[in-house]
Amino acid sequence: MAKQLKPVPADATVWRGRTDAGERGDTRRLFNIVREIDPRIEAAPGGAPVIIGFACDAGVKRNQGRAGAAEGPLAIRRALANLPAHDMIRVFDAGDVSCEGDALEIAQAALAARVHRQLDAGAQPIVLGGGHEVAWGTWQGLRAHLDAAGDRSRVLILNLDAHFDLRTARPGTSGTPFDQIAEACAAAGLPFDYACLGVSRLSNTASLFERARELNVTYVEDVDMQERDLAARLADVDAMIAGVSHVYLTIDLDVLPAPVMPGVSAPAAYGVPMPVIEAIVTHVRRSGKLRVADLAEYNPQFDAQAAGARVAARLAYRLL
Repeated sequence: MAKQLKPVPADATVWRGRTDAGERGDTRRLFNIVREIDPRIEAAPGGAPVIIGFACDAGVKRNQGRAGAAEGPLAIRRALANLPAHDMIRVFDAGDVSCEGDALEIAQAALAARVHRQLDAGAQPIVLGGGHEVAWGTWQGLRAHLDAAGDRSRVLILNLDAHFDLRTARPGTSGTPFDQIAEACAAAGLPFDYACLGVSRLSNTASLFERARELNVTYVEDVDMQERDLAARLADVDAMIAGVSHVYLTIDLDVLPAPVMPGVSAPAAYGVPMPVIEAIVTHVRRSGKLRVADLAEYNPQFDAQAAGARVAARLAYRLL
């Protein structure tokens, strides 16, 4: 499994940015405060944010999508590097899990182990995908951490996404992770508390809506996720969070409108506005129940001006 792990790129290529040495006050940027750690032997200290990359789009390829999301973690890091640090003291980077060829399940297991280690240390992992197959790895890491602690309390899986990703075909793809989680929860006798906000009726077949009903999934369509709806949606999120002990937040960037986020496998013709997504992300972050989060589907190959990278970095920054 070790050969599936890719080391964090050197500072010279990723964690670098503008230096304002001649200015007064705090001029630090994220590249000034990031510390790279060896994920095989180190973990971030309790409470600290730690970035983990999932350089993989094998699930996207299996799902007949546009390949290229494996390059996402590197591009998002580059967009993060020059952002101002403000009140942040230290951010840790635990490197990338890299999927070799079609070895998706091996990569997901490696990601799960890395998330598990960081959670056991009390850190707050933020995983940068990669296709949305990242979710199966992230969730397994959270579940392993909770199981080791004997914690069977409720976990809200909150997905901001145009797609349910509840496909039942196997092997797993970028379209199956939440159905895989549902199966795992059923096998373990655990509740499946899944909410998908931003669902596009034109991007999901009738069978997927039926599968969501079978699993009692909470969902809101994109037409009811506009800025006029924000207060109601935040109230919904509060109500869902109140009933659980832990939250796993997963953001498929194709939930955003195509002009805002062009660099994804399936750009959204309608989508949910960035102010709504950012407000929900910030709200969840401040709840005190967020344990792990990931961003999925960013594909630099379809983002010529790197505008989508900046959007992804802004959301990652809110999580940090």
